[in-house]
Amino acid sequence: MLAGEGLHPSSKGVRVHFSGSDRTVIQRPFTPSQELVVGYWLWQVNSIEEAISWVKRYPNPMPGESEIEIRPIFEAEDFGEAMTPELREQEDRIRTQVETRQQQ
Repeated sequence: MLAGEGLHPSSKGVRVHFSGSDRTVIQRPFTPSQELVVGYWLWQVNSIEEAISWVKRYPNPMPGESEIEIRPIFEAEDFGEAMTPELREQEDRIRTQVETRQQQ
């Protein structure tokens, strides 16, 4: 497991709407939604089957019935040719900066 934190309620957040090259920040209050992400676990696993195996070991995160959605994160390879060497270098530079800050 690499990370796993709870998230503040959506009432403390903002949303960014993507439409083509436009980005619009939406301030709260938001339209009520039945499904919100309230926390996450980040695992490094070799397959979706391995992730399922891990989830089955965890206690139910809610008092009653619940579901946990398992999704892969995007990797640079998922972007194919769109991930140019320049973008890959930029991503590596940002990751190095973040790791340096975390160590301080």
